[in-house]
Amino acid sequence: ASSAILLYGISLVYGSLGTLDLEEIRASLVLVPSANPMLLLGIALVGFGMLFKVAAVPFHVWTPDAYEGAPTPVTAFISVAPKAAAFAMFMRIFLGAFGPEVDHWRVMLWVASAATMIFGNVAALTQDNVKRMLAYSSIAHAGYALMGLVAANAMGAWALLMYMLVYAFMNLGAFGFVILLESKGYAGEEIADYAGLARRHPTAALGMLIFMLALAGIPPTAGFMGKLYLFAAAVEGGYVVLTVIAVIMSAVSLYYYFRIVLQMYMRDGLEEGAAPAELLHDRWTEAMIAICVVITLAIGIYPAPVVGWAKSAIGIFGL
Repeated sequence: ASSAILLYGISLVYGSLGTLDLEEIRASLVLVPSANPMLLLGIALVGFGMLFKVAAVPFHVWTPDAYEGAPTPVTAFISVAPKAAAFAMFMRIFLGAFGPEVDHWRVMLWVASAATMIFGNVAALTQDNVKRMLAYSSIAHAGYALMGLVAANAMGAWALLMYMLVYAFMNLGAFGFVILLESKGYAGEEIADYAGLARRHPTAALGMLIFMLALAGIPPTAGFMGKLYLFAAAVEGGYVVLTVIAVIMSAVSLYYYFRIVLQMYMRDGLEEGAAPAELLHDRWTEAMIAICVVITLAIGIYPAPVVGWAKSAIGIFGL
């Protein structure tokens, strides 16, 4: 459905401008009257198609079931790679080709960003399944990332690139623990499965704690720095209300992320004779988790190299 909407939008843009070259589209939009209804409809449909691909509200309904139903390694992949690619495409098209029409599409993305942050975080509050919780969390993070597009400035662009990199490591690390619990014969998908993990596997619990802190945007993690730059870009662009919504929703997210932390550190996992949760010792998965932990902390403590990379990388998108 998203591809059909996207292609129809592209066809309308082509019908209006006679080209699909992004540089020529940008140049043409300076000359074509912005009141061209076919062009505006095409831009809107392209935006709807891209919002579907990043799982933004109201095009998010596929995400929770897809995350929960897929094998966890697949879920980990689709939570990161397609989203990062879609946002790169979003930037290239909207900040690059459709840049001259920013006043027309910015309102649409502002509403989508606010609605996505609110819905994703509120829906995650009631989830007992970790994969569904992370699915709604992923929706919320798409809302944060959209702030970089709404800002439509250089800082918003490089902050979005940085956030996608940061999100990849902290999300993959969190899913790594779900994989290890599943592989040992435990579901690993329920929040209750993490009860007593800190007592039996303190190092593993510390790693999961770091990822939960990062996803919530707590210093000194990379998640905090990523959100800080996105929020600063939105404020620089004059979107204070959107930033306030983002800050409030980040505070709300503490509740469901810390539900896992509470289970790990405040429950013993022995209620009603339940078997204690154990982790499979798989060196490749453990190595991946360790790398994610190191990078998540390193970027949070010293973000300058990544910021420099992101600033230089936005040139690829014509910014």
